[in-house]
Amino acid sequence: MSSQPVQGLPLLPGSSFRDATKTAFHRSQTLGYKNGFAFKRLPTVGIGGTRLHVNQLSQAELDELSNKRPTLTYGQPKQAPPADFIPAHVAFDKKVLKFDGYFQEDVPISTEEHFRIRQVGIYYYLEDDSMSVMEPIVENSGIPQGKFIKRQRLPKNDRGDHYHWKDLNRGINITIYGKTFRIVDCDAFTQTFLESQGIELNPPERMIFDPYTELRKMPLRMYVTPSDFDQLKQFLAYDKKVLRFFAIWDETERMFGEKRPFIIHYYLADDTVEVREVHERNDGRDPFPVLIRRQRLPKRLVEKKGTFPTCVLEISDQEVLEWYTAKDFVVGKPITLLGRSFFIYDCDEFTRKFLQEKFGISGIQPVDIRKPPPEEVKQIIPPYNGYGFLDDSLQNCFSLIPQAPRKNIIKMLENDHKVLRYAVILESPNPEDKKRRFVLNYFLSTDMISIYEPPVRNSGIIGGKYLGKTKVPKPGSPTDDPVYYEPADFTMGATVEVFGHRFIITDADEYVLNYMESNLESFPPAVVQSMRDHFAPRRAAAEAVKRLASGEPDKQEMEAVVEQLQEHMRRHNYLPDSNMQAAFLQQDQDGSGLLNKAEFFSLCDHFKIPVDDPLFKKLICLCSHGESQIRYPNFLRVFQC
Repeated sequence: MSSQPVQGLPLLPGSSFRDATKTAFHRSQTLGYKNGFAFKRLPTVGIGGTRLHVNQLSQAELDELSNKRPTLTYGQPKQAPPADFIPAHVAFDKKVLKFDGYFQEDVPISTEEHFRIRQVGIYYYLEDDSMSVMEPIVENSGIPQGKFIKRQRLPKNDRGDHYHWKDLNRGINITIYGKTFRIVDCDAFTQTFLESQGIELNPPERMIFDPYTELRKMPLRMYVTPSDFDQLKQFLAYDKKVLRFFAIWDETERMFGEKRPFIIHYYLADDTVEVREVHERNDGRDPFPVLIRRQRLPKRLVEKKGTFPTCVLEISDQEVLEWYTAKDFVVGKPITLLGRSFFIYDCDEFTRKFLQEKFGISGIQPVDIRKPPPEEVKQIIPPYNGYGFLDDSLQNCFSLIPQAPRKNIIKMLENDHKVLRYAVILESPNPEDKKRRFVLNYFLSTDMISIYEPPVRNSGIIGGKYLGKTKVPKPGSPTDDPVYYEPADFTMGATVEVFGHRFIITDADEYVLNYMESNLESFPPAVVQSMRDHFAPRRAAAEAVKRLASGEPDKQEMEAVVEQLQEHMRRHNYLPDSNMQAAFLQQDQDGSGLLNKAEFFSLCDHFKIPVDDPLFKKLICLCSHGESQIRYPNFLRVFQC
């Protein structure tokens, strides 16, 4: 065998020979470093440093290949016909990309969970680039679940752009309407579609589950509480049991000091104390309810040197000899908490029962801490000097700057422009004054009185305003509390004394009687009856004038004449015709109840009515309406037996 290896033989069993002269079998290094970074490179030599004859091109060959362009043997290729246009709603019909994700929701009002993980499915519809978010239903979650965001095009930013399937990938966050969703994975179709479009998908992430929901799925643990007393047993026995003491912090010895109410809470579960301030309305203090936060309060501290910086160090068990306990809080005694002295004056019912059952303290009575009322100083009002109204003068005694007295606005609005007018005469021994006539006006809105004297020519007396609008007190009423005249005091013939002058009421407006009858509860019956008696003749005369003007007969006289005629007809056996009323109605074509005298007397002759009889003449006179008409319904009443 030749010492040179046989070249060009195929690598087949029996065709390969080992070179016995070869002693080096190392392989060349393919890892290189450039600018401090490792990179992979092709080997330059073979095993043992032999020269490689395969895939080895010179630099000239490489340059030639880089500049060479491919040529076609059979000429230019033919252009393929364009594909048919397929719209998106047909090409991507029922093709939906589905991503799995979640978002985190804060739970601020729960003590068991601070946040909540809610899993969602994000669907992207390729046919119209719309999206929807669906939340799977979790049993007993207590949250409305299902469709979270309805199908629509979702905005991506403030510029009006919308989310596209190119914006979706695994392991990214997307914000939709202020909520941030984390996409963790997608289904197989979505992965195949995105990869076919040249999108490199991020590796999938692990779905995060809600910790509170997972905790509820765990079985309940069974604990066995040891029999000896410990903190856990104390917590389980006295959880949510609090002693409440009512105290005050008295700092009246200081300048501008006051008594401030507080509530001391002693938590039996961990022997902690909390002091809360009781705010009152308009007390002028900022609404900070907690004076001392809930903590264990020391009762006796370890004696230390004066240089120990206790103001900057927290108190630990090494510095405290004794802590405050429930028996240190006694109703009726002061207690010092962190340098502040509080006086406990009461407690609630639960605290009373606990102190009695635990420590045998019974008969706890609250301490009265109310300030004694100041001695009432009676205000001495000086006597009325007679100037102005009494209400206006009293305002000078109530304030340094007098204010206008309060007025009854409702009364002024209801009785605005309502005035009662009376005719009065002056009671005087002077003969000239007996002929004088006055008008007294009572204003219901202000209870004031004014008197006016109508001027009379050649009387020698100047008429006009006799008394301006003012309140008139009754004679004999005290000056400091006068009683003023009221509408009930004005009756016919009553005497009204006005500042020493006596007036007698002789007449009144009819409005006075109408006002009294509409407000009977405000007037005595005697006053109303006297006014009615005064206006009775006047009203009767007015009724008579009104009746004469309207042509209606007097009812009493009419009834008397009808009765006389009916009695007269019975004595003479006069039987009326039954068709009489129908004939009169037929003659009255317009239905006015009136017939002219010619028609009326024609009907009377037809039914043989003795119109010449004096009683019938009187009845016809009463039924006459004007000079040429007669009211026949009143006339026919005689024949209705």
